[in-house]
Amino acid sequence: MGATTATTRTSSAAKPKAPTGRRDRRDGPRKWGHPFTYFVALLFVGVCVAPVLYMVLGGFRTNSQITTDPAALPNPWVAGNYIDVLKSTVFWGEFANSLIVAIASTAGIVVLGLMVSFVIARYDFRLKGAMYSLFAAGLMFPMVVAITPLYLVIKDLGLVDNLLGVIVPQIAFGLPVTVIILVPFLRAIPNEIEEAAAIDGMSRLGFFFRMVVPLSLPGVVTVGILGFVGSWNNYILPLYILNSQANFTLPLGVQVFSSQYSTDTAKVLAFTSLAMLPALIFFSVFEKRIVGGLTGAVKG
Repeated sequence: MGATTATTRTSSAAKPKAPTGRRDRRDGPRKWGHPFTYFVALLFVGVCVAPVLYMVLGGFRTNSQITTDPAALPNPWVAGNYIDVLKSTVFWGEFANSLIVAIASTAGIVVLGLMVSFVIARYDFRLKGAMYSLFAAGLMFPMVVAITPLYLVIKDLGLVDNLLGVIVPQIAFGLPVTVIILVPFLRAIPNEIEEAAAIDGMSRLGFFFRMVVPLSLPGVVTVGILGFVGSWNNYILPLYILNSQANFTLPLGVQVFSSQYSTDTAKVLAFTSLAMLPALIFFSVFEKRIVGGLTGAVKG
């Protein structure tokens, strides 16, 4: 009996006691950053948002309101400017042109970029590093630098004043960013998956469509969103390539509309707001997808 009691005491003493009065670090109160950091962040947000907000609200005002008090809120609110723009066939024609160019450019960027990235990431061949470096170097040459020789090439191809003359260069200039983002995604796919697919009799093309595309979907969505927004907002290329107003895209249409209605400031603000609204909504809806895709590319 004594031996049993001693053993029980020894076990009780050896048994570690649950910590009391100690809180996990995750259960503790969250420490907020320095107030100056939030002030600077809010300042940058205000600088970015204020012009957009002023433009949207300006479309709900009259020219007399803008002249009398440029910084005031609409009083009363006037929707006639937006209604007039939405009734215009010119606006919807330019909207359709922008949509065609953006969708075609995005499709070309995603499809060609995914194919090129797959080859660079999954296969070993001579000059592989040089090819990847060439795409990386493409990030250092914006379209503005190459616009003159690019126009001459488009002219020789007979694509001046043609939407294809805008689509093809946008695909070419969108590929460097696409390759840089997608190559880490495709490199991160384990080789065992490809070997297992080969054992099961799956061809390389079948592995690409049935395995590679679904696994790299976050990166594909990211480059697709960036391609769409970049194509929608592109101004310099349509300015050089497109001549007739029937082929104008919205960014170019905004400039023409501003020149025609230079005295009607409120209507110009309404037209500009509606022109930027699709890209703004598209980017806002898929913002988390962009961040997730870029995070995956960095990890890869």
